[in-house]
Amino acid sequence: MIEKLMKKYALSRKGAYDFIKSTAACVVNDIAMMLPVALLYFFVMQLLPVSVGGTAGTNQYRGPLYWLCAVAAVFLVLYVVNWIKYDSQFLSTYKESAVRRMTLAEKLRELPLSFFGRKDISDLTTTIMGDCTRLEQAFSHWFPTFAASIISTLIIAVSLFFFNVKLAAASLWVIPVALLIVFFSRCVQNWAGRKKMAADIACADGIQECLETVRDLKSNNAERRYLSGLDEKIRKIEKVAIKSEYVTGVFVVSAQMVLKFGIVTTAFIGSMMLARGEIPLLTFIMFLIVVSRIYDPLGLSLQNLAAIINTQLNIDRMNELYDCPVQTGTTRFEPADSTIVFDHAGFSYNEGEAVLRDVSFTAKQGEVTALIGPSGGGKSTAAKLAARFWDVDRGAVTFGGIPVRSVDPETLLSRYSIVFQDVTLFNNTVMENIRIGKYGASDEEVRAAAHEAQCDEFVQQLPHGYETVIGENGSELSGGERQRLSIARALLKNAPIILLDEATASLDAENETKVQRALSRLVKGRTVLVIAHRMRTVSGADHIVLLKDGVVAEDGTPEELLSLGGLYAHMVSLQKTDADY
Repeated sequence: MIEKLMKKYALSRKGAYDFIKSTAACVVNDIAMMLPVALLYFFVMQLLPVSVGGTAGTNQYRGPLYWLCAVAAVFLVLYVVNWIKYDSQFLSTYKESAVRRMTLAEKLRELPLSFFGRKDISDLTTTIMGDCTRLEQAFSHWFPTFAASIISTLIIAVSLFFFNVKLAAASLWVIPVALLIVFFSRCVQNWAGRKKMAADIACADGIQECLETVRDLKSNNAERRYLSGLDEKIRKIEKVAIKSEYVTGVFVVSAQMVLKFGIVTTAFIGSMMLARGEIPLLTFIMFLIVVSRIYDPLGLSLQNLAAIINTQLNIDRMNELYDCPVQTGTTRFEPADSTIVFDHAGFSYNEGEAVLRDVSFTAKQGEVTALIGPSGGGKSTAAKLAARFWDVDRGAVTFGGIPVRSVDPETLLSRYSIVFQDVTLFNNTVMENIRIGKYGASDEEVRAAAHEAQCDEFVQQLPHGYETVIGENGSELSGGERQRLSIARALLKNAPIILLDEATASLDAENETKVQRALSRLVKGRTVLVIAHRMRTVSGADHIVLLKDGVVAEDGTPEELLSLGGLYAHMVSLQKTDADY
């Protein structure tokens, strides 16, 4: 049962136990709420004469002190039961919510980096923030109270049949009818919920895209056109949300209206039975009091049932994330050297669309191996396969003779320093942005790496030097300065393998020279895979691999490829001609 609850509701093991505990507490609370009804029943019994009460000797006189003590006892029981219910229903749920978020964060840490390339970021953010919040609300307010109301209603219903079968049937027939109305609305509610979720994600996408591209929108006078489209997405959310609430409301209100008929049928059948002398007045009064009380939590539970049905979409999305396969491998990694070998490697992002078909080359330890070729040839893909962002479909990629797919991704990436064209920096100080390269590095180590990366020049001009906060993604710095910080981070990591993905492609000549000077310090004595389109960037490489259409078209030293007069020689000639102009 615990395993089923964990899978069905995306709970941890403790969360499943706490769910059972909170449901039991809610059941006890619902039954305890009938204690005032019982107390009233016995009090009325004392006031009525025996001939009206129906049972001789049951209306023995008890004084005011007795009833005051009884009221105090009921109040104390209700207080204790409610405290236990609150603790198990709310506090335990919030602890489970924290566990869920931590589990989700750990899952994201274990997922391959390729997952984040395939997954829509707004969709992922909605799962992490919105779905988690929705489930927290569901398990603190809806699930336990609904389950408890069903169980407690069944218990009370069974007890009513012991008093009078016919009157109990007249009181309770509406409950299964109301539940069936809401239950059979599940398909319609799921349809409306999916439409609302799609509209929410589309709007979040639009807002995120607007914030990320505001500079381009302004420079092209496109803000008005874009914002009109965003307004349309927001209006669609409003329209879909109203429709979703309307669909839910139709079924819930209909079910609640059916419940009210229970009071009518109880009063009608009870009056007829009382007139014929089939039941005593006290029994009739008791049934009227009970039905007026029993329908209230059930009416609220019908709203909870509608919310629970909608919550299933959030649970499914959460389970989809939990079920994503993770990359695993050994943490014991002792390669013979830092040589990377591609051995007939093949890879496809989508089935039937091969990006690499049969790639074989060797990036030797201590050498600079350049990956060049036309766009779409597979250069970046090959570099990412080397670092196990993805796993090859065919063949193998080895690091020091060990297949990279057999190594734990975090263990493997500890041997790589990667400098991307698009540098990612954090809204923190220069010091902390560089320190990311090596957890726990001293300030002296950070400054030494920054000095090697040619960062001193611009850092000293910042208001607070290395303690200057550089803004979101380094917005206070130029492109060349951001690149040099990224190189300082890689130098601090001091890994045996360097991956450079178009590290100087977007820089002007002056900044490119400075970054190249920093890179020359970074690559010294290490195995280097560099991706570049500028031929002068790779002219000093020890080894060039030219990828075209997913295969190795040319392979050798720069001099050897020039002498061949093939595609590499043609690319060099074209760029030289462009430079002359």
